Amino acid sequence: MTDLKRSWVESANSAETQFPLNNLPYGVFSTEGGSPRCGTAIGDQILDLAALEEAGVLSFAGTLKTGSWNAFMALGKPEWDRLRAELTTLLAEGSDAEATLSAHLVAQSDATLHMPFSVTEYTDFYAARHHAFNVGSMFRDPENALPPNWLHIPIGYNGRASSVVVSGTPVIRPNGQTKAPTEEAPKFGPSQRFDIELEMGAIVGTPSNGPITVSEAFDAIFGYVLMNDWSARDIQAWEYQPLGPFQSKATATTISPWIVTAAALEPFRTTGPEREKPLLDYLFEPKPMIYDIDLEVTLAPEGKDETVIIRSNYNNMYYSAAQQLAHHTSSGCPMRVGDMLGSGTISGPEKGSRGSLLEMSWGGKEPLTLDTGETRSFVEDGDTLTLKGAAHGDGYKIGFGECVGKVLPARPVTN
Repeated sequence: MTDLKRSWVESANSAETQFPLNNLPYGVFSTEGGSPRCGTAIGDQILDLAALEEAGVLSFAGTLKTGSWNAFMALGKPEWDRLRAELTTLLAEGSDAEATLSAHLVAQSDATLHMPFSVTEYTDFYAARHHAFNVGSMFRDPENALPPNWLHIPIGYNGRASSVVVSGTPVIRPNGQTKAPTEEAPKFGPSQRFDIELEMGAIVGTPSNGPITVSEAFDAIFGYVLMNDWSARDIQAWEYQPLGPFQSKATATTISPWIVTAAALEPFRTTGPEREKPLLDYLFEPKPMIYDIDLEVTLAPEGKDETVIIRSNYNNMYYSAAQQLAHHTSSGCPMRVGDMLGSGTISGPEKGSRGSLLEMSWGGKEPLTLDTGETRSFVEDGDTLTLKGAAHGDGYKIGFGECVGKVLPARPVTN
């Protein structure tokens, strides 16, 4: 495990900050009256990378002045490594660049954060063993909880890139068609079983036009974000057969504002759960490709304090993002810069580590009690859900910023 890298930005040297020099996550920010700009978080500050490229301190073909990280990602991995190396040198304790760079620091408290990249396409997976078992047990039985293909293949579906929003964007409760088993006919109206899913999103930075190996896929991932895959469970239950999720997953997918690079997470690589059945050769991992990242979810009712409702870890994933990406390309499916892969709900073995309210309340049969004394089976209007995550080193941590969404009432649909 690497030690804390000290910076002349003093707030970056605290064990409590999410953004030490070891991290250097990438985001897009603006200040009052200004346009969105590329930046990196360092301590409680944002370093304005667009300004540094304008000043000639950095030179990356103008990509840092675009207000999105897609163009920079398209430059390729050697340039990803060069930017990280140059920023590490410029921001390191004792750097002679302090006087120059100080003028281009912006307090995070004074900035508005935007979508850090344009999502080209979005695929969501179903790749945590405990989540798949829990859901299968609820709707089938424990003996047949996992679909027959689950231990052999990363299962996924194509989601809506247009629905991906940055942290802080309100989420409007979806309307949809539902039908309970006891009802004779379907009805239309607001979802009554609106849920969250604790996930990570992997961002593709290197395009492909044919099958790639798991190793190539690992190197093609630019970075990771926290991700909340909002899900309308009652709409999903009625629509999913035979083709899987559709409108139930199209409301919103919230991501954290900072892209934590694969390079920053390198010291935290670890192995996932033991394989229950051998995988086919094209899914073979030559080295550990999951990360040890502690995750939690809090729920705060309108005007009230938050309660931690979920604690999990990214190492619960049965399939890594690299395996998911390699499988995605195996048919020849092209992948593009800015494609995002959702991990699937990250559930652990204990009740408190289940990554969705569907699992936490066991389909609504076992409501959980908040610190406020209120109970929840699913998300109610006015609730704010916050995802947090960090990889922990020796005296420092690598954080993602918060992934926040507040649920607003459904909009009426009339003819």
